[in-house]
This record gives sequence, structure tokens and C-alpha cells, in this order.
Amino acid sequence: MKNEIIVCENLTKTFTIGDNKLCAVNDVSFTLTEREFVSIIGPSGSGKTTLLNLIGTLEVPTSGKLLINGTDLGSFTAAELSNFRRRNLGFVFQFFNLVDGLTSFENIELPLIFDSVPFEERKKRVDSLLKDFELEYLRNKFPEEISSGERQRVAIMRALINEPSLLLADEPTGNLDTTTGHAVLSLLEELNKERGTSILMVTHDISAAKRALRTLHMIDGKIAYDQRISNDIAKMKQEGKEI
Repeated sequence: MKNEIIVCENLTKTFTIGDNKLCAVNDVSFTLTEREFVSIIGPSGSGKTTLLNLIGTLEVPTSGKLLINGTDLGSFTAAELSNFRRRNLGFVFQFFNLVDGLTSFENIELPLIFDSVPFEERKKRVDSLLKDFELEYLRNKFPEEISSGERQRVAIMRALINEPSLLLADEPTGNLDTTTGHAVLSLLEELNKERGTSILMVTHDISAAKRALRTLHMIDGKIAYDQRISNDIAKMKQEGKEI
């Protein structure tokens, strides 16, 4: 039986705007198990990014329960959430969030610096990732010297450097052209298939959502339905066959 990476129970997030209250995430419950690749799709304002932020501990729920790797985060302080996030979660954003004055190597190693990892170990781990994904040519390049697709690949390497059990991707192809976007999605599929990385991806793009093995459709802060592809199609995708 696979371990549960995410358990959401009646998760709710309400924002107060002036005299009004907005329920962005409304009583959401679902689980994500190890080695799953799950997408969240829905119209603008459906709550998908807020749900991702709650799971990423970037937002605190108004009510409900969130467990990641069996750890109930409900009583954690802000400092404890920050430490947990750094050691257990990887983040990929639409606009990359790379530091302009740092090389690709330096951007990738940042989480290790925050975790006080010695330089020799940082160098070993960054060089290993760059070699594994054939990105060694980007090692000493600055963000402004490389393409959008290469920047997103560097951002993905940074997200992986602490070997997180869960990768959270917020519109990872939203700032890329179609061809480059497909290449980034293929990289995420490879991470899921070859490394067993569990992935939760928010997207507005139906074709991108279909690259996952399971899709949560959100409307008005709720999961309207949970769609899993058939076992036959899942097996074909895992084997790298055309569908």
C-alpha cells in the first residue's frame, strides 16, 4: 500500500475583504499518495492556487486539517512551517522566481545554503542534478543569459535540490511557448516516472492537466470531481508509449 503524501480533510480558507468574506477554498477533502502526478484545473477564481498555497504551507487554513507525510501541520508555528517547507516541499512557479544576480548553480544551491549545508556537499548535489538532466552547460549562466524554458528547468532543479517528497507546481508552463511548455511537462513526467517524485500541479491548460494521471476539477472553491485516467492509459504513460 502506498504512503499518503497529502491528506486534506475539510480544508477551508476564507479571506476578509472589507466587510465581505470570500471563501476561496470550501471544505476540500482529498488524498495524494506517493508517486502520484495530480493536476488541479479550474476557471480563474476557482480556488486552485489558494489550495496549492495551503498545501505548500504558504497560507494557513481557516479550518480543516492538513497532513503531509503523516505530519499534522495544524499546530505549527510560522518558523516550524518554514523549516518543514524547506525540507519536505519543492516549489515551481510560473515566473521562475530566480535571483537575477546569481548563476544557475548559485540559484539551485540556495535552499541548501538556507539549510546550512557545507559547500562541498552543495557542489556535489548541484553538479549531480545538472549532469542527470544534461544541463551542465547552464552552470555558470545568469538568468538573463538563458531562455525562458532553460530558466524553468533551473527552477525545477532548485525545487529538487533538497530531495523533497512532494513537488508543487503553480502554472509551470504559463509563461512558456507551446513547444517549450511541452518540454517542461515532459520533464515533470520524467521526474514522476523515473525518480518517483510526487507532483501536484495547478494549471488552467486542459492539455497540460491531461499529462497527469489524475485531475482535480475545482469550481467555486470545491473539488467538483476527481478524474483518474484508466489503468490501461496509465500503464501506457508509465511505459512512455504514445497515447
